[in-house]
Amino acid sequence: MRQEWKIGNVKITSIHELRVSGDNEFVLPDASNDRCKEIPWLQPHFADVEGFLIFVVQAFVVDTGERRIVVDTCIGNDKETGVEPWDNMQTEFLDELTAAGYPPESIDTVMCTHLHVDHVGWNTRLVDGKWIPTFPNARYLSARAEWEFWIEHEEEHGFDLVRKQSIQPVVDAGLMDLVEWDTQVCPEVRLEPTPGHTPGHVSVVVESNGKSAIITGDCIHHPVQLTKVEWCSSADNDQQHALNTRRALIEKYVDSDTLFLGSHFPPPTGGIIRPLPDEDGRYWLECD
Repeated sequence: MRQEWKIGNVKITSIHELRVSGDNEFVLPDASNDRCKEIPWLQPHFADVEGFLIFVVQAFVVDTGERRIVVDTCIGNDKETGVEPWDNMQTEFLDELTAAGYPPESIDTVMCTHLHVDHVGWNTRLVDGKWIPTFPNARYLSARAEWEFWIEHEEEHGFDLVRKQSIQPVVDAGLMDLVEWDTQVCPEVRLEPTPGHTPGHVSVVVESNGKSAIITGDCIHHPVQLTKVEWCSSADNDQQHALNTRRALIEKYVDSDTLFLGSHFPPPTGGIIRPLPDEDGRYWLECD
């Protein structure tokens, strides 16, 4: 499945790799089904009638006309991830990407919001028993702070397998660039620091002709966190820092008409953050 949005002269396309539902507390320990059922605006798109939250794993292609940028590269095929349902997956992600008009060789930039296993997987693909870059003509960008943290704490956090499969082959091919986390990637695309989930986490802001969108990465995992801002992910490296970042980001963009594109938000995926009436500090996602 794929979706498309126009931000001024920029087209953003999401390519879905995986849809997940059935275990809220694996990602958000506070998100019991009963608690989620009490938030009616989540249904039917973001939760089902039983209170199970719906997530997707997806990549975004940002097409400016001059640049073709893939934001995050999902889980990938043939990967050992440490998460059993994700191990050795076989999906048609690359076929879907090509069908959308973006064959891998046409991509000139890959931007990973952070270096978790479900955001770097299609950096590489397995060919004749060897991991090779999936996007041979692209520069792969990572925030310097993110890279340095994971290299320093590689064994402590089990990053060595992620690096071996999905990152080191890119480095060895000379395609990796470390950038500052507020870098202007091109006139229409810039990075915005959103640390907490990981120390060097960034979101990606798209601006064109007075219109704007932000791709959140994992600083907000699910729309439920707009209403329950205090619900933190089990994967957050620093939950208090992640909470502070999430709250600040929401307050910055609420009612701004900036399209909010959650990296794990299921369709319709994008919307405008609005305050919930009579609930100070609580928000919801208004989608077309």
